[in-house]
Amino acid sequence: MTTVGILGGGQLARMMALSGAPLGLRFLVMDTVADACAGQFAPLIVGDWRDEGALAEFASKVDVATFDFENVPAESAQWLSQRVPVFPSPGALAVAQDRLAEKTLFRELGIPVPDFADITSRADLDNAIARLGTPCILKTRRLGYDGKGQFRIKTAADAAAAWDALGAQATTVGLILEGFVAFERELSVVAVRGRDGEFRTWPLTENWHVDGVLSASLAPAKADAALAAVAFAHARTLAEALDYVGVFALELFCRDGVLLANELAPRVHNSGHWTIEGSETSQFQNHLRAVLGLPLGDTRMVGTACMLNWIGVMPEANAVLSEAGGHWHDYGKEPRAGRKVGHATLRADASHELAATLHRVGAALGRAAQVAPAVEALRNR
Repeated sequence: MTTVGILGGGQLARMMALSGAPLGLRFLVMDTVADACAGQFAPLIVGDWRDEGALAEFASKVDVATFDFENVPAESAQWLSQRVPVFPSPGALAVAQDRLAEKTLFRELGIPVPDFADITSRADLDNAIARLGTPCILKTRRLGYDGKGQFRIKTAADAAAAWDALGAQATTVGLILEGFVAFERELSVVAVRGRDGEFRTWPLTENWHVDGVLSASLAPAKADAALAAVAFAHARTLAEALDYVGVFALELFCRDGVLLANELAPRVHNSGHWTIEGSETSQFQNHLRAVLGLPLGDTRMVGTACMLNWIGVMPEANAVLSEAGGHWHDYGKEPRAGRKVGHATLRADASHELAATLHRVGAALGRAAQVAPAVEALRNR
């Protein structure tokens, strides 16, 4: 029986393990904390990412390794790859971990991006603000996610506060200044590439964020064939340039009909959770198929779907479960402010049906504001 090792034991690893059970797979998870929620479904090794002893134990017990967390040190993944196959590759992981390397690669591949600048000093910041203009966003090059490690600069007068907040990290994880994009929509391509180079995408997804954290995802996004084709082409170009194996998400801003790449997530992705119930093959099972060299599954949608993220605390489940197309996912985590603790997916055969379902669920849960953007998008089709 094949054992898949997963570096990182959060909800993504948990859902990966659940999706792999029908394939007869076993799993081993490694995480830095003993209460990692994937440990409720698979054996767990607790250790620091740079602990070669823990990594060696992990490698000795698995046939292939992957990760659910992009901040696993690339050098640890590289060390592991000398002992067991690791997918996606440590090289792809390293690019995605560094916003400057990532944006530079996008630009080299002809994928449009917002203007950006490498920041190593306060003088660099002042000069870059003058060149890029305001508003703009100062970000850490590494370790930031879900809105963390960022400071929005509204005017040049905010430079001092931005430097006070993040400047100390200029010599550790590095900083990048990015031009602010007055986008109309946030979209994502969730895609998968197999060991043999086979490439597939799920339908384009529209996303809404609150305080930098994903709140809702709707699929398929309303988009003409030309826009979708450009998005899929960008994702394929990126996957082939990195010789990528597995599932990834390319996050995009849409402004005036033009797509600008925001970032690459080298793993199964929050905006693809709807694929569990809303597509022929989920992102989680297709990721496992890819890293194991199995044939990829069909990514076509089954109707239309919307995923709602639960942040901080789980709401009452009955309002979702009473719906014919309602699906509930509790990650088994202790509630904590800002923490992703679960999600729900609502699915229907037609857009107007899904809009009505979301409206009912939002009202029942006191989440009308969370569902409103998706309801409006569905009603405007």
